[in-house]
Amino acid sequence: MRLTAIIVASALFMQNVDSTAIATALPAIARSFRADPLHMSVALTSYLISLAVFIPASGWVADRFGSRSVFRAALLIFAFASVLCGLSPTLGCLVAARVLQGIGGAMMLPVGRLVLLRSVSKDQMMNAISWLSMPALIGPILGPPIGGFIATYFSWRWIFDINVPIGLLGMLGVTLFIPDLREADRGGTLDIIGLLLTSFTMVALMAGLETVGRGLVPLSWTLACFALGIATSLIYALHVRRHAQPILDFSLLRIRTFATSIIAGSLFRIAIGALPFLLPLMLQIGFGKSPLQSGLITFATAIGVLGMKPAVQPIVRRFGFRATLIINGALAVGFIALSGLFTAAWPTLAISGLLFVGGLFRSLQFTAFNAIAYSDITRSQMSAATALTATAQQIALTLGIVVGAMSLEASTALHHHRRAAASDFAFALVLVSVTGALAIPICATLPADAGEAISGRRRTD
Repeated sequence: MRLTAIIVASALFMQNVDSTAIATALPAIARSFRADPLHMSVALTSYLISLAVFIPASGWVADRFGSRSVFRAALLIFAFASVLCGLSPTLGCLVAARVLQGIGGAMMLPVGRLVLLRSVSKDQMMNAISWLSMPALIGPILGPPIGGFIATYFSWRWIFDINVPIGLLGMLGVTLFIPDLREADRGGTLDIIGLLLTSFTMVALMAGLETVGRGLVPLSWTLACFALGIATSLIYALHVRRHAQPILDFSLLRIRTFATSIIAGSLFRIAIGALPFLLPLMLQIGFGKSPLQSGLITFATAIGVLGMKPAVQPIVRRFGFRATLIINGALAVGFIALSGLFTAAWPTLAISGLLFVGGLFRSLQFTAFNAIAYSDITRSQMSAATALTATAQQIALTLGIVVGAMSLEASTALHHHRRAAASDFAFALVLVSVTGALAIPICATLPADAGEAISGRRRTD
């Protein structure tokens, strides 16, 4: 189980280094392309939208062609697309290469998670998820300082080259140690109509959110995107009722623990998803820090995330999922809001300390949401649950960047600032923390014994 987790974590490591390093280097990339730094969120959202579009098909593809083959091919695609990102001559080329990266990521992440979850029993699941997360968290720890160092002293293009050796090592590990697992009873053909409908829905809605109020395209184009997204989502709702194996099985939301993880977890991830975009920009544009200084400061958050991992299972076993998600959730979003109090006069140590503590609470909340999602899911439902969970997570992270960017630009325009000031970042951070806080009442609806099959709490009472 641990060997499989480490191999899968190589993919998570590659994605997390890539995402966090790019977020830190956005101002440098903007200068290279002579673009507005506030418009550079498209370099992040293009990848996340690509993930959201193709993840729904991951379960079916893995069952049809074998998890080992799909996982290995996905690593190759991701590494190759990384090379293209580094060679991009324009922002448009970079966005196109990021979309190709998203196709690789859409296959490797949920398929790897599916392999791990199918290989463990219920009472091992919490430990497996926590173990899977620990090696992968090395990525966010190394990403900001690596991205900042490369952007400051070399070229941001070198950031993407990191993925190549990691991808090659991951492919070797998959070939040697991961079995070619398939779900024999899944059968049937791919729900192509459903995939097209969900793709149109997500691309249209994300495009609308990315462009609304930003003057990038005419308002009529933005409204048309929203209209298309709503229309295709309604058509998909009708399609689901008539298809035996829809690409996204929303009937799983009838399971309370799974629905809580999807709905409440998405609200929390929107808040968290905005931070990799807002914090580096605040430190560099608002406070005048260099990319390296910014990366070293945000480094503290990732250390806190990693430091909490050994304590996750004991805490959940002692207090249960409901109490953990309510109390820890309030603390986690509270520390996001406190980040809005940062000013250029704050000592670096004080900023890093607050980010470290916030990372502790964030880590516990993430793992608890991830684990409770599968507490009442059967083996036959695992593939569909993994696809739906991964899709919801990527949509939420994409929305986080969009909400963060929109909040920042709205505050900048409202205060007639030529560029974003510290007060504008404070407004954006408070707004995204409020979004995360909306998850707490939903968690309160869980029964006291929710998820005890995987938390082990019953055995200690």
